[in-house]
Amino acid sequence: MVSEQLERLDRLPLRDNLRGLSPYGAPQLDVPILLNVNENTHGVPADVQAAITEAVAKAATGLNRYPDREFTELREALAEYLGHGLAPENIWAANGSNEVLQQILQAFGGPGRTALGFPPTYSMYPLLASGTDTAYVTGVRADDYGLDAASAAAQVRELAPNIVFLCSPNNPTGTGLGLDVVEAVYEAGEASQAIIIVDEAYHEFAHDGTPSALTLLPGRERLIVSRTMSKAFALAGARVGYLAAAPEITDAIRLVRLPYHLSAVTQATALAALQHREALMAEVEDIKVQRDRIVDGLTRLGLKPAASDSNYVFFGGLENPHAVWQGLLDAGVLIRDVGIPGHLRVTAGTETETTAFLEALEALLDGPAPARA
Repeated sequence: MVSEQLERLDRLPLRDNLRGLSPYGAPQLDVPILLNVNENTHGVPADVQAAITEAVAKAATGLNRYPDREFTELREALAEYLGHGLAPENIWAANGSNEVLQQILQAFGGPGRTALGFPPTYSMYPLLASGTDTAYVTGVRADDYGLDAASAAAQVRELAPNIVFLCSPNNPTGTGLGLDVVEAVYEAGEASQAIIIVDEAYHEFAHDGTPSALTLLPGRERLIVSRTMSKAFALAGARVGYLAAAPEITDAIRLVRLPYHLSAVTQATALAALQHREALMAEVEDIKVQRDRIVDGLTRLGLKPAASDSNYVFFGGLENPHAVWQGLLDAGVLIRDVGIPGHLRVTAGTETETTAFLEALEALLDGPAPARA
């Protein structure tokens, strides 16, 4: 069946750089505990649900009209939420942070231009590059998957990309980047006038006191910080992403955005969530507790979890990670096999979900087949 689909696809006049590619996607399986795509498993609190329902109902009375093309109220609310002296003209939003990144590539990438990523990192970066006919080149990380300022800057100077992706906390490893890395990469990109994107999709889950690249925006017109409401705000189903940057960046993105791209329903949902963020941020704190509990539990089991500033934990020390993944799935717990030898990734869920994961994993590790490396 799959081969037939590929054959039919191959008969179409598809762009050459899209041939042979597979679409992004994680397994969507019907199991009791889903900890594979870094969703906020706590859900939207009841009072926030009520506020969203009321806001959407109000928006529905005007759905015969186009929404505010500039989503002015939402940009004001996002600027207020982020702080750091940001104003509405510094903010842009779209249908998920992937669309934000796509619009950046549409404006600053394209034929004859290159984007640089440092794998292992977010797997959508090369797919977004392909979709915009932007060449994607890969840098290297240290053996522990870290990235330091000197190495990153040297690679930017050597490869002279037009766009650089810096994921912090990095996906799938969960580790944050020091601001010295961002500063060094920005300076190294001066020669090629590179746009530097710091993808902070999981920043709200970072340990207290972890600085954001938002602090580096003043005076850096080529720096962009992207965020999402999918994770901390539990709005994965609403599709709301945004960025903060110099006003000229948002002006550039207006050149490629589709008209009225952010629906009235989306704007109403995001605004209601922002106005009731205290309850959502309380969930974030609980998720951080479960994240740290997973790190401690994995360490106790003799595995090697990475330090995590996100709502997931990347861990190694496995002899056969896919077998462990399958064993957990058989036990009703779905986590993520990220294709990195010896490693898996698990989302921090509720206390009950976290307990189920740790108990199922311990049972597998104590089983007859060797699971630890």
